[in-house]
Amino acid sequence: MDKAIALALAASVCTATSSVCQRLGARTSQATGLDIWLLFRLARRPIWLLGIASMIMGFVFQLTALHYGALALVQPILSLELLFVFGYMAIIGSRSVKPRDWLAAAAMSSGLALFLFAASPSGGRSHAPASMWLLAGFVTLAVVLVGLALAFGLGRRPSASPSQRAAILGAATGVAWGFVAAVIKEFSSHLGDGPAAIFTNWSVYALIGAGAASLLLASHALAAGPLAASQPGFTILDPLAASLLGMFLFGEHFQAATEDLALEALALALLVSGVTALSHSHLIVGEDEIEPAGEASWSGAGA
Repeated sequence: MDKAIALALAASVCTATSSVCQRLGARTSQATGLDIWLLFRLARRPIWLLGIASMIMGFVFQLTALHYGALALVQPILSLELLFVFGYMAIIGSRSVKPRDWLAAAAMSSGLALFLFAASPSGGRSHAPASMWLLAGFVTLAVVLVGLALAFGLGRRPSASPSQRAAILGAATGVAWGFVAAVIKEFSSHLGDGPAAIFTNWSVYALIGAGAASLLLASHALAAGPLAASQPGFTILDPLAASLLGMFLFGEHFQAATEDLALEALALALLVSGVTALSHSHLIVGEDEIEPAGEASWSGAGA
């Protein structure tokens, strides 16, 4: 379990770096509709590519963490990503950290620690039946399609504002990432079986497909509007969806005694309030006004 926690923390640092770099690279590429060519345009920007490299490193750490620990343990730790985003924005923007920012950070950290202590997620199996995977995939796809319809407009319905679009796409991305995390968990169980077992199993191909689709969705969320709008969906719904899938697919379970449930509810309230407050911190809100030295040339290179 100690290995899983340390690796999950490393993954959260990498994913925070990825979010900030991808946002810096994508914020001048707003799309009013689903644009499958967005990734190809962003790939010409070095700072966005740095974000992709950080994302790949985060994936490796997350994969290894899930090999050692339960999905319901690893994914909540990844929600610490927002704390590292908070730190990056303080450094990049050269802006002071206010007491309420530190209070929000403390609420989030203590909420996460309390939840893990009270829930003590454990148990579970290594694999899930195909019928359960199909149901999980169908529900995830339905949530994403509804999010796309709300973000970009359905029929005569006007599309959402940039901030609303970023928030909706961020939420859809969080759910999609939760599903990807579940596939990673399945994939990680085959790592010790040799290359033949890995490449003849469906999970590696589902991971490639779902991962690519999630990357496209996240890029639209980061290009749509401020990081403050998209980050809560990334941070809250990813571990929530992954934890629910961990229970549904792999039979993982939380402690359910009355006192445990009370502590878990308190912890989730602290976590959500901390994430919400941090996402609206002055360090993140107004980040479009930040233009750190050299970033303009990096993000605009090749545009």
